[in-house]
Amino acid sequence: MNWGAFLIDLLQVGLGLIAGLIIGFFVARHFTKKQLKENPPINEQMIKAMMSGMGRTPSQKQVNQMMKQMQKYM
Repeated sequence: MNWGAFLIDLLQVGLGLIAGLIIGFFVARHFTKKQLKENPPINEQMIKAMMSGMGRTPSQKQVNQMMKQMQKYM
């Protein structure tokens, strides 16, 4: 058995795996950011509906404050 060729093959497989993981991470991150930008998880109408469900009629100022709090954690 040729150990030199085996080690080179093993090294190529390892480097290919590492490169694939790194590239896959950045591609997935890019698509996730794009998807969140196009479809934000919560918007003003959802906040108004949530506050109305709790029995409150929210003012625009309260809605804006809630949106700012949501933006801070995203």
